[in-house]
Amino acid sequence: MAEERQIRVLVVEDEPLGAARIAELLRTHVEVALLPVAEDCPSAVEAIMELHPDLVFLDVQMPLGSGIEVVRSIGPAAMPVTVFVTAYGHYALQAFEAAAVDYLLKPYSDERFEEAFRRAKRLLAVGELAGREENLLALLDEQINSEDPQRTDREAGYPERITVHSHGRSRLVPVASIEYITASGVYAELHTSSARYLIRQSLQTLEEQLDPSRFFRVHRSAIVRLGEIDVLHRRSGGIYTAQLKSGARVRVARSRRAELERRLRGG
Repeated sequence: MAEERQIRVLVVEDEPLGAARIAELLRTHVEVALLPVAEDCPSAVEAIMELHPDLVFLDVQMPLGSGIEVVRSIGPAAMPVTVFVTAYGHYALQAFEAAAVDYLLKPYSDERFEEAFRRAKRLLAVGELAGREENLLALLDEQINSEDPQRTDREAGYPERITVHSHGRSRLVPVASIEYITASGVYAELHTSSARYLIRQSLQTLEEQLDPSRFFRVHRSAIVRLGEIDVLHRRSGGIYTAQLKSGARVRVARSRRAELERRLRGG
């Protein structure tokens, strides 16, 4: 009998218990090779691009973005076979009926997991993937737009990712993961919680692209995500700095301080 083909599986889940449960269920299948768990949107995109999994169990709601942004960043046609893990009940049913690869509705039973895994294996075996990811992306995107109270029509007009070119490769950095941006010569430097990315764009250009209700130019050499600011510090000589939740500090120009404080108050 021919040896069963190995299936490289990536689990994208920010909840340790959720990730552990999926891993435990997958370990009962000898043909599965588990890849390291990805806990947020940027690490999921990086893992898919670098590790090339055959199958992904992808949480819809994560820190620093969403499962939808992962699909957008990779591109629906380039995504591995994907089983979404979601809490959107009635909508998940719509996605399944629209010929999506499959979904797991939290909380799910062991039997339901096995059903989704068998379906994914069949798809891998026959290669019938065309169009499925695009259908699921369109449906889930519609659901998130309608159910997320923090997402507005205005926000939808701003880019959700910034393309970074480096060493002949392109990486899509989710805007939701950016804490602050600084000038670096002719480049700008995007700072996330886990990495820094150089991009050949001016701060002025980036400022015009980003949602002003989320980002603010605190200095001629820095833009900050307002939601990341923890404390404003005043040092001797009237110098102000914004301390972010990550601990990073960014210089605040005197001419921008009053407006920044107004924005932070919600004014």
